[in-house]
Amino acid sequence: MIEPTTPAKAAMPLHWKIAIGFFLGLAIGLLVYYTGLHDWTPVDLTSAACMANEPAWYCRPVVDLFVQGVTQPGGRLFLSLIFMLIVPLLFSALVTGVSEMGDIRSLGRIGWRTLAYTILLSGIAVVLGLVMVDVFKPGAGVDPVLAQQLLSEGAERAQAIVRDSQGQASGVEMLLSIVPDNVVGAASSNASILALMFFALMFGVGIVVSKATPGIETLRRGIEGLFEVSMTLIGLVIRLAPYAVFCFMFNLAVLFGWELLVRLGWYVLVVFGALVIHTVVVYSLSLRFIGGYSPMKFFKGVQEAMLMAFSTASSNATLPTALNVADNELGLPRRVSRFVLTIGATANQNGTALFEGVTVIFLAQFFGVELSMGQQVMVMLVCILGGIGTAGVPSGSLPVVALICAMVGVPPEGIGLILGVNHFLDMSRTVVNVTGDLAIAAMVSKGEPETTMLDEAAKGNG
Repeated sequence: MIEPTTPAKAAMPLHWKIAIGFFLGLAIGLLVYYTGLHDWTPVDLTSAACMANEPAWYCRPVVDLFVQGVTQPGGRLFLSLIFMLIVPLLFSALVTGVSEMGDIRSLGRIGWRTLAYTILLSGIAVVLGLVMVDVFKPGAGVDPVLAQQLLSEGAERAQAIVRDSQGQASGVEMLLSIVPDNVVGAASSNASILALMFFALMFGVGIVVSKATPGIETLRRGIEGLFEVSMTLIGLVIRLAPYAVFCFMFNLAVLFGWELLVRLGWYVLVVFGALVIHTVVVYSLSLRFIGGYSPMKFFKGVQEAMLMAFSTASSNATLPTALNVADNELGLPRRVSRFVLTIGATANQNGTALFEGVTVIFLAQFFGVELSMGQQVMVMLVCILGGIGTAGVPSGSLPVVALICAMVGVPPEGIGLILGVNHFLDMSRTVVNVTGDLAIAAMVSKGEPETTMLDEAAKGNG
């Protein structure tokens, strides 16, 4: 007699686990912050031991020890594991995507459409941000006493960012830096990731134009294998995402609460409001009128990638999730999604371009620097280029903001004013960046072969 088998209990989807970690970390962090537990120490801080020049560890707040010993290393370990695999993933995904095009004409068509949509959406994002910051003028209403306090608190880090910005290439040098003179060196630096992508692009083109031989086919299959292995390893790492997200949100909430967001409320609202409008309105209209299908279906499918982007504040760290979403939720052709999303992780930073434009004008308003229309147009153009060249890592846009400030006569050290709220805004703009990558991939896929699932989704209501 055959015993009836009970069906296995379905595992909870990863995005629900991430959501639980997200809200749990945020809730516990805020609870600790607003109950005053973040300042609690087990000993009397006025004792002789704690009043010495170098107090012992037990004189520090317990929560501070927990953050520095547990949650902060936990979050950094997760990002390090992801970044460890990003170089082989970027290289193999881009080479595979290009080689699967089959011919240069397909690559040219997809490449030019990707570039056109990127510039179009980035331009709209910056214009939207500049209009909102000019209308609401958040920099004109900052309390001078608060501003001086924030500037003094962030002075050391602001100076480090300004030093980094002085090493940023600009103009022709930035374009020339895309072509690497040392591929290994480019692969070792997040700041040179565009150079690595250029090499991968050329490598893929070389495979396409080379005569089909057993050696070339073996090489192509080997790179496909590298991509599959990278995705498998990242799939294992991603299982840690709910715990890492808890750490990220706990750190953010327990250190800052909502206090800084409220104190710089107008600035935060202008940036966040512009990001929301760009995501909900601009992307929806683009998907409907350029892609010709339901924005509701799109946003329902990309929820996991948006949540991962917000949690990690890194386009590069979200790339594996975005690739998975493009394949399994949106049904995009792999050759298109691998190409567009890999390029987009660095070269399509709509949210970053918007943030840079708003921040520069905000600081100009605060310091009383009047920018002419010509200067604002220059800010817009540099922000579009900055969005393309910014590393897809947390706070990667701050040196670019400092560079633009120096170009238009705004004290770049003023960036210290927004350092306290930058991480929240970094998380928010990364959502826009990643969603924009997926939206462009969906738009580029329209009319391309292998779009059956996408076209079916386009016919849905919403």
